[in-house]
Amino acid sequence: MDEQNISDSFLRLVKIMDELREKCPWDKKQTIETLRPLTIEETYELADAITENNWQHVKEELGDLMLHLVFYAKIGTEQQQFTLPEVLNGICEKLIGRHPHIYGDVKVGDEEDVKRNWEKLKMKEGKTSVLSGVPKGLPSMVKAIRIQEKVKQVGFEWENKDQVFEKIEEEINELKEVVQLNDMDKMEEELGDVFFSLVNYARFLQIDADYALERTNRKFMKRFMQMEQEATGEGKQLVNMSLEEMDGIWNRIKQKNREA
Repeated sequence: MDEQNISDSFLRLVKIMDELREKCPWDKKQTIETLRPLTIEETYELADAITENNWQHVKEELGDLMLHLVFYAKIGTEQQQFTLPEVLNGICEKLIGRHPHIYGDVKVGDEEDVKRNWEKLKMKEGKTSVLSGVPKGLPSMVKAIRIQEKVKQVGFEWENKDQVFEKIEEEINELKEVVQLNDMDKMEEELGDVFFSLVNYARFLQIDADYALERTNRKFMKRFMQMEQEATGEGKQLVNMSLEEMDGIWNRIKQKNREA
């Protein structure tokens, strides 16, 4: 990488942010609270671009997020809370401290050793729990993945995927039992246990559960919209069709997609 170009580009963004904060009515009004929902939206747009493997959009969304990060640092400086150099040096020091196998004399065998060392170092830094770093606002499925990955680092983990699948079956049976009782609170609790176990099983299969569900969401949406189009082509509307008729179109679309 051309370090001078990187430096120049970053300083250009910082300069533009300074100018916008001083001269633009919209940028002047923003606070960390008003930026928060926009940052979340930009993060999801980046996630979409990654899911679609669209590198052009990844580049654009990274730029949008970079602007937000510089914006927060600008506001932090104005509020006399921190400066941009403090933010950058802070993460640099953290990375150096958390990678003693690179910047120290610690030996590691693989990525799992790196993860375990990371959690140990965080505890030494004053964390009271290995789960204290899990953001409260994470989507539930992503949070489940992070929780399971973190407790694994201290050995709280099943030995193999067969044990996890047995746990899924156990949780499903418990769900069936409370469904018979028609206890809404218990049904919700047991269904959550089923989801949590399925996420765990996905980890053992080395599959991203969140991405797997998103693939199914997109596949369903695509097929449903194709079904709407086919129905329209036949001069019909789904709302006026029977489930059997819709199911027939659905199965034809499903077969076409398999053959494609």
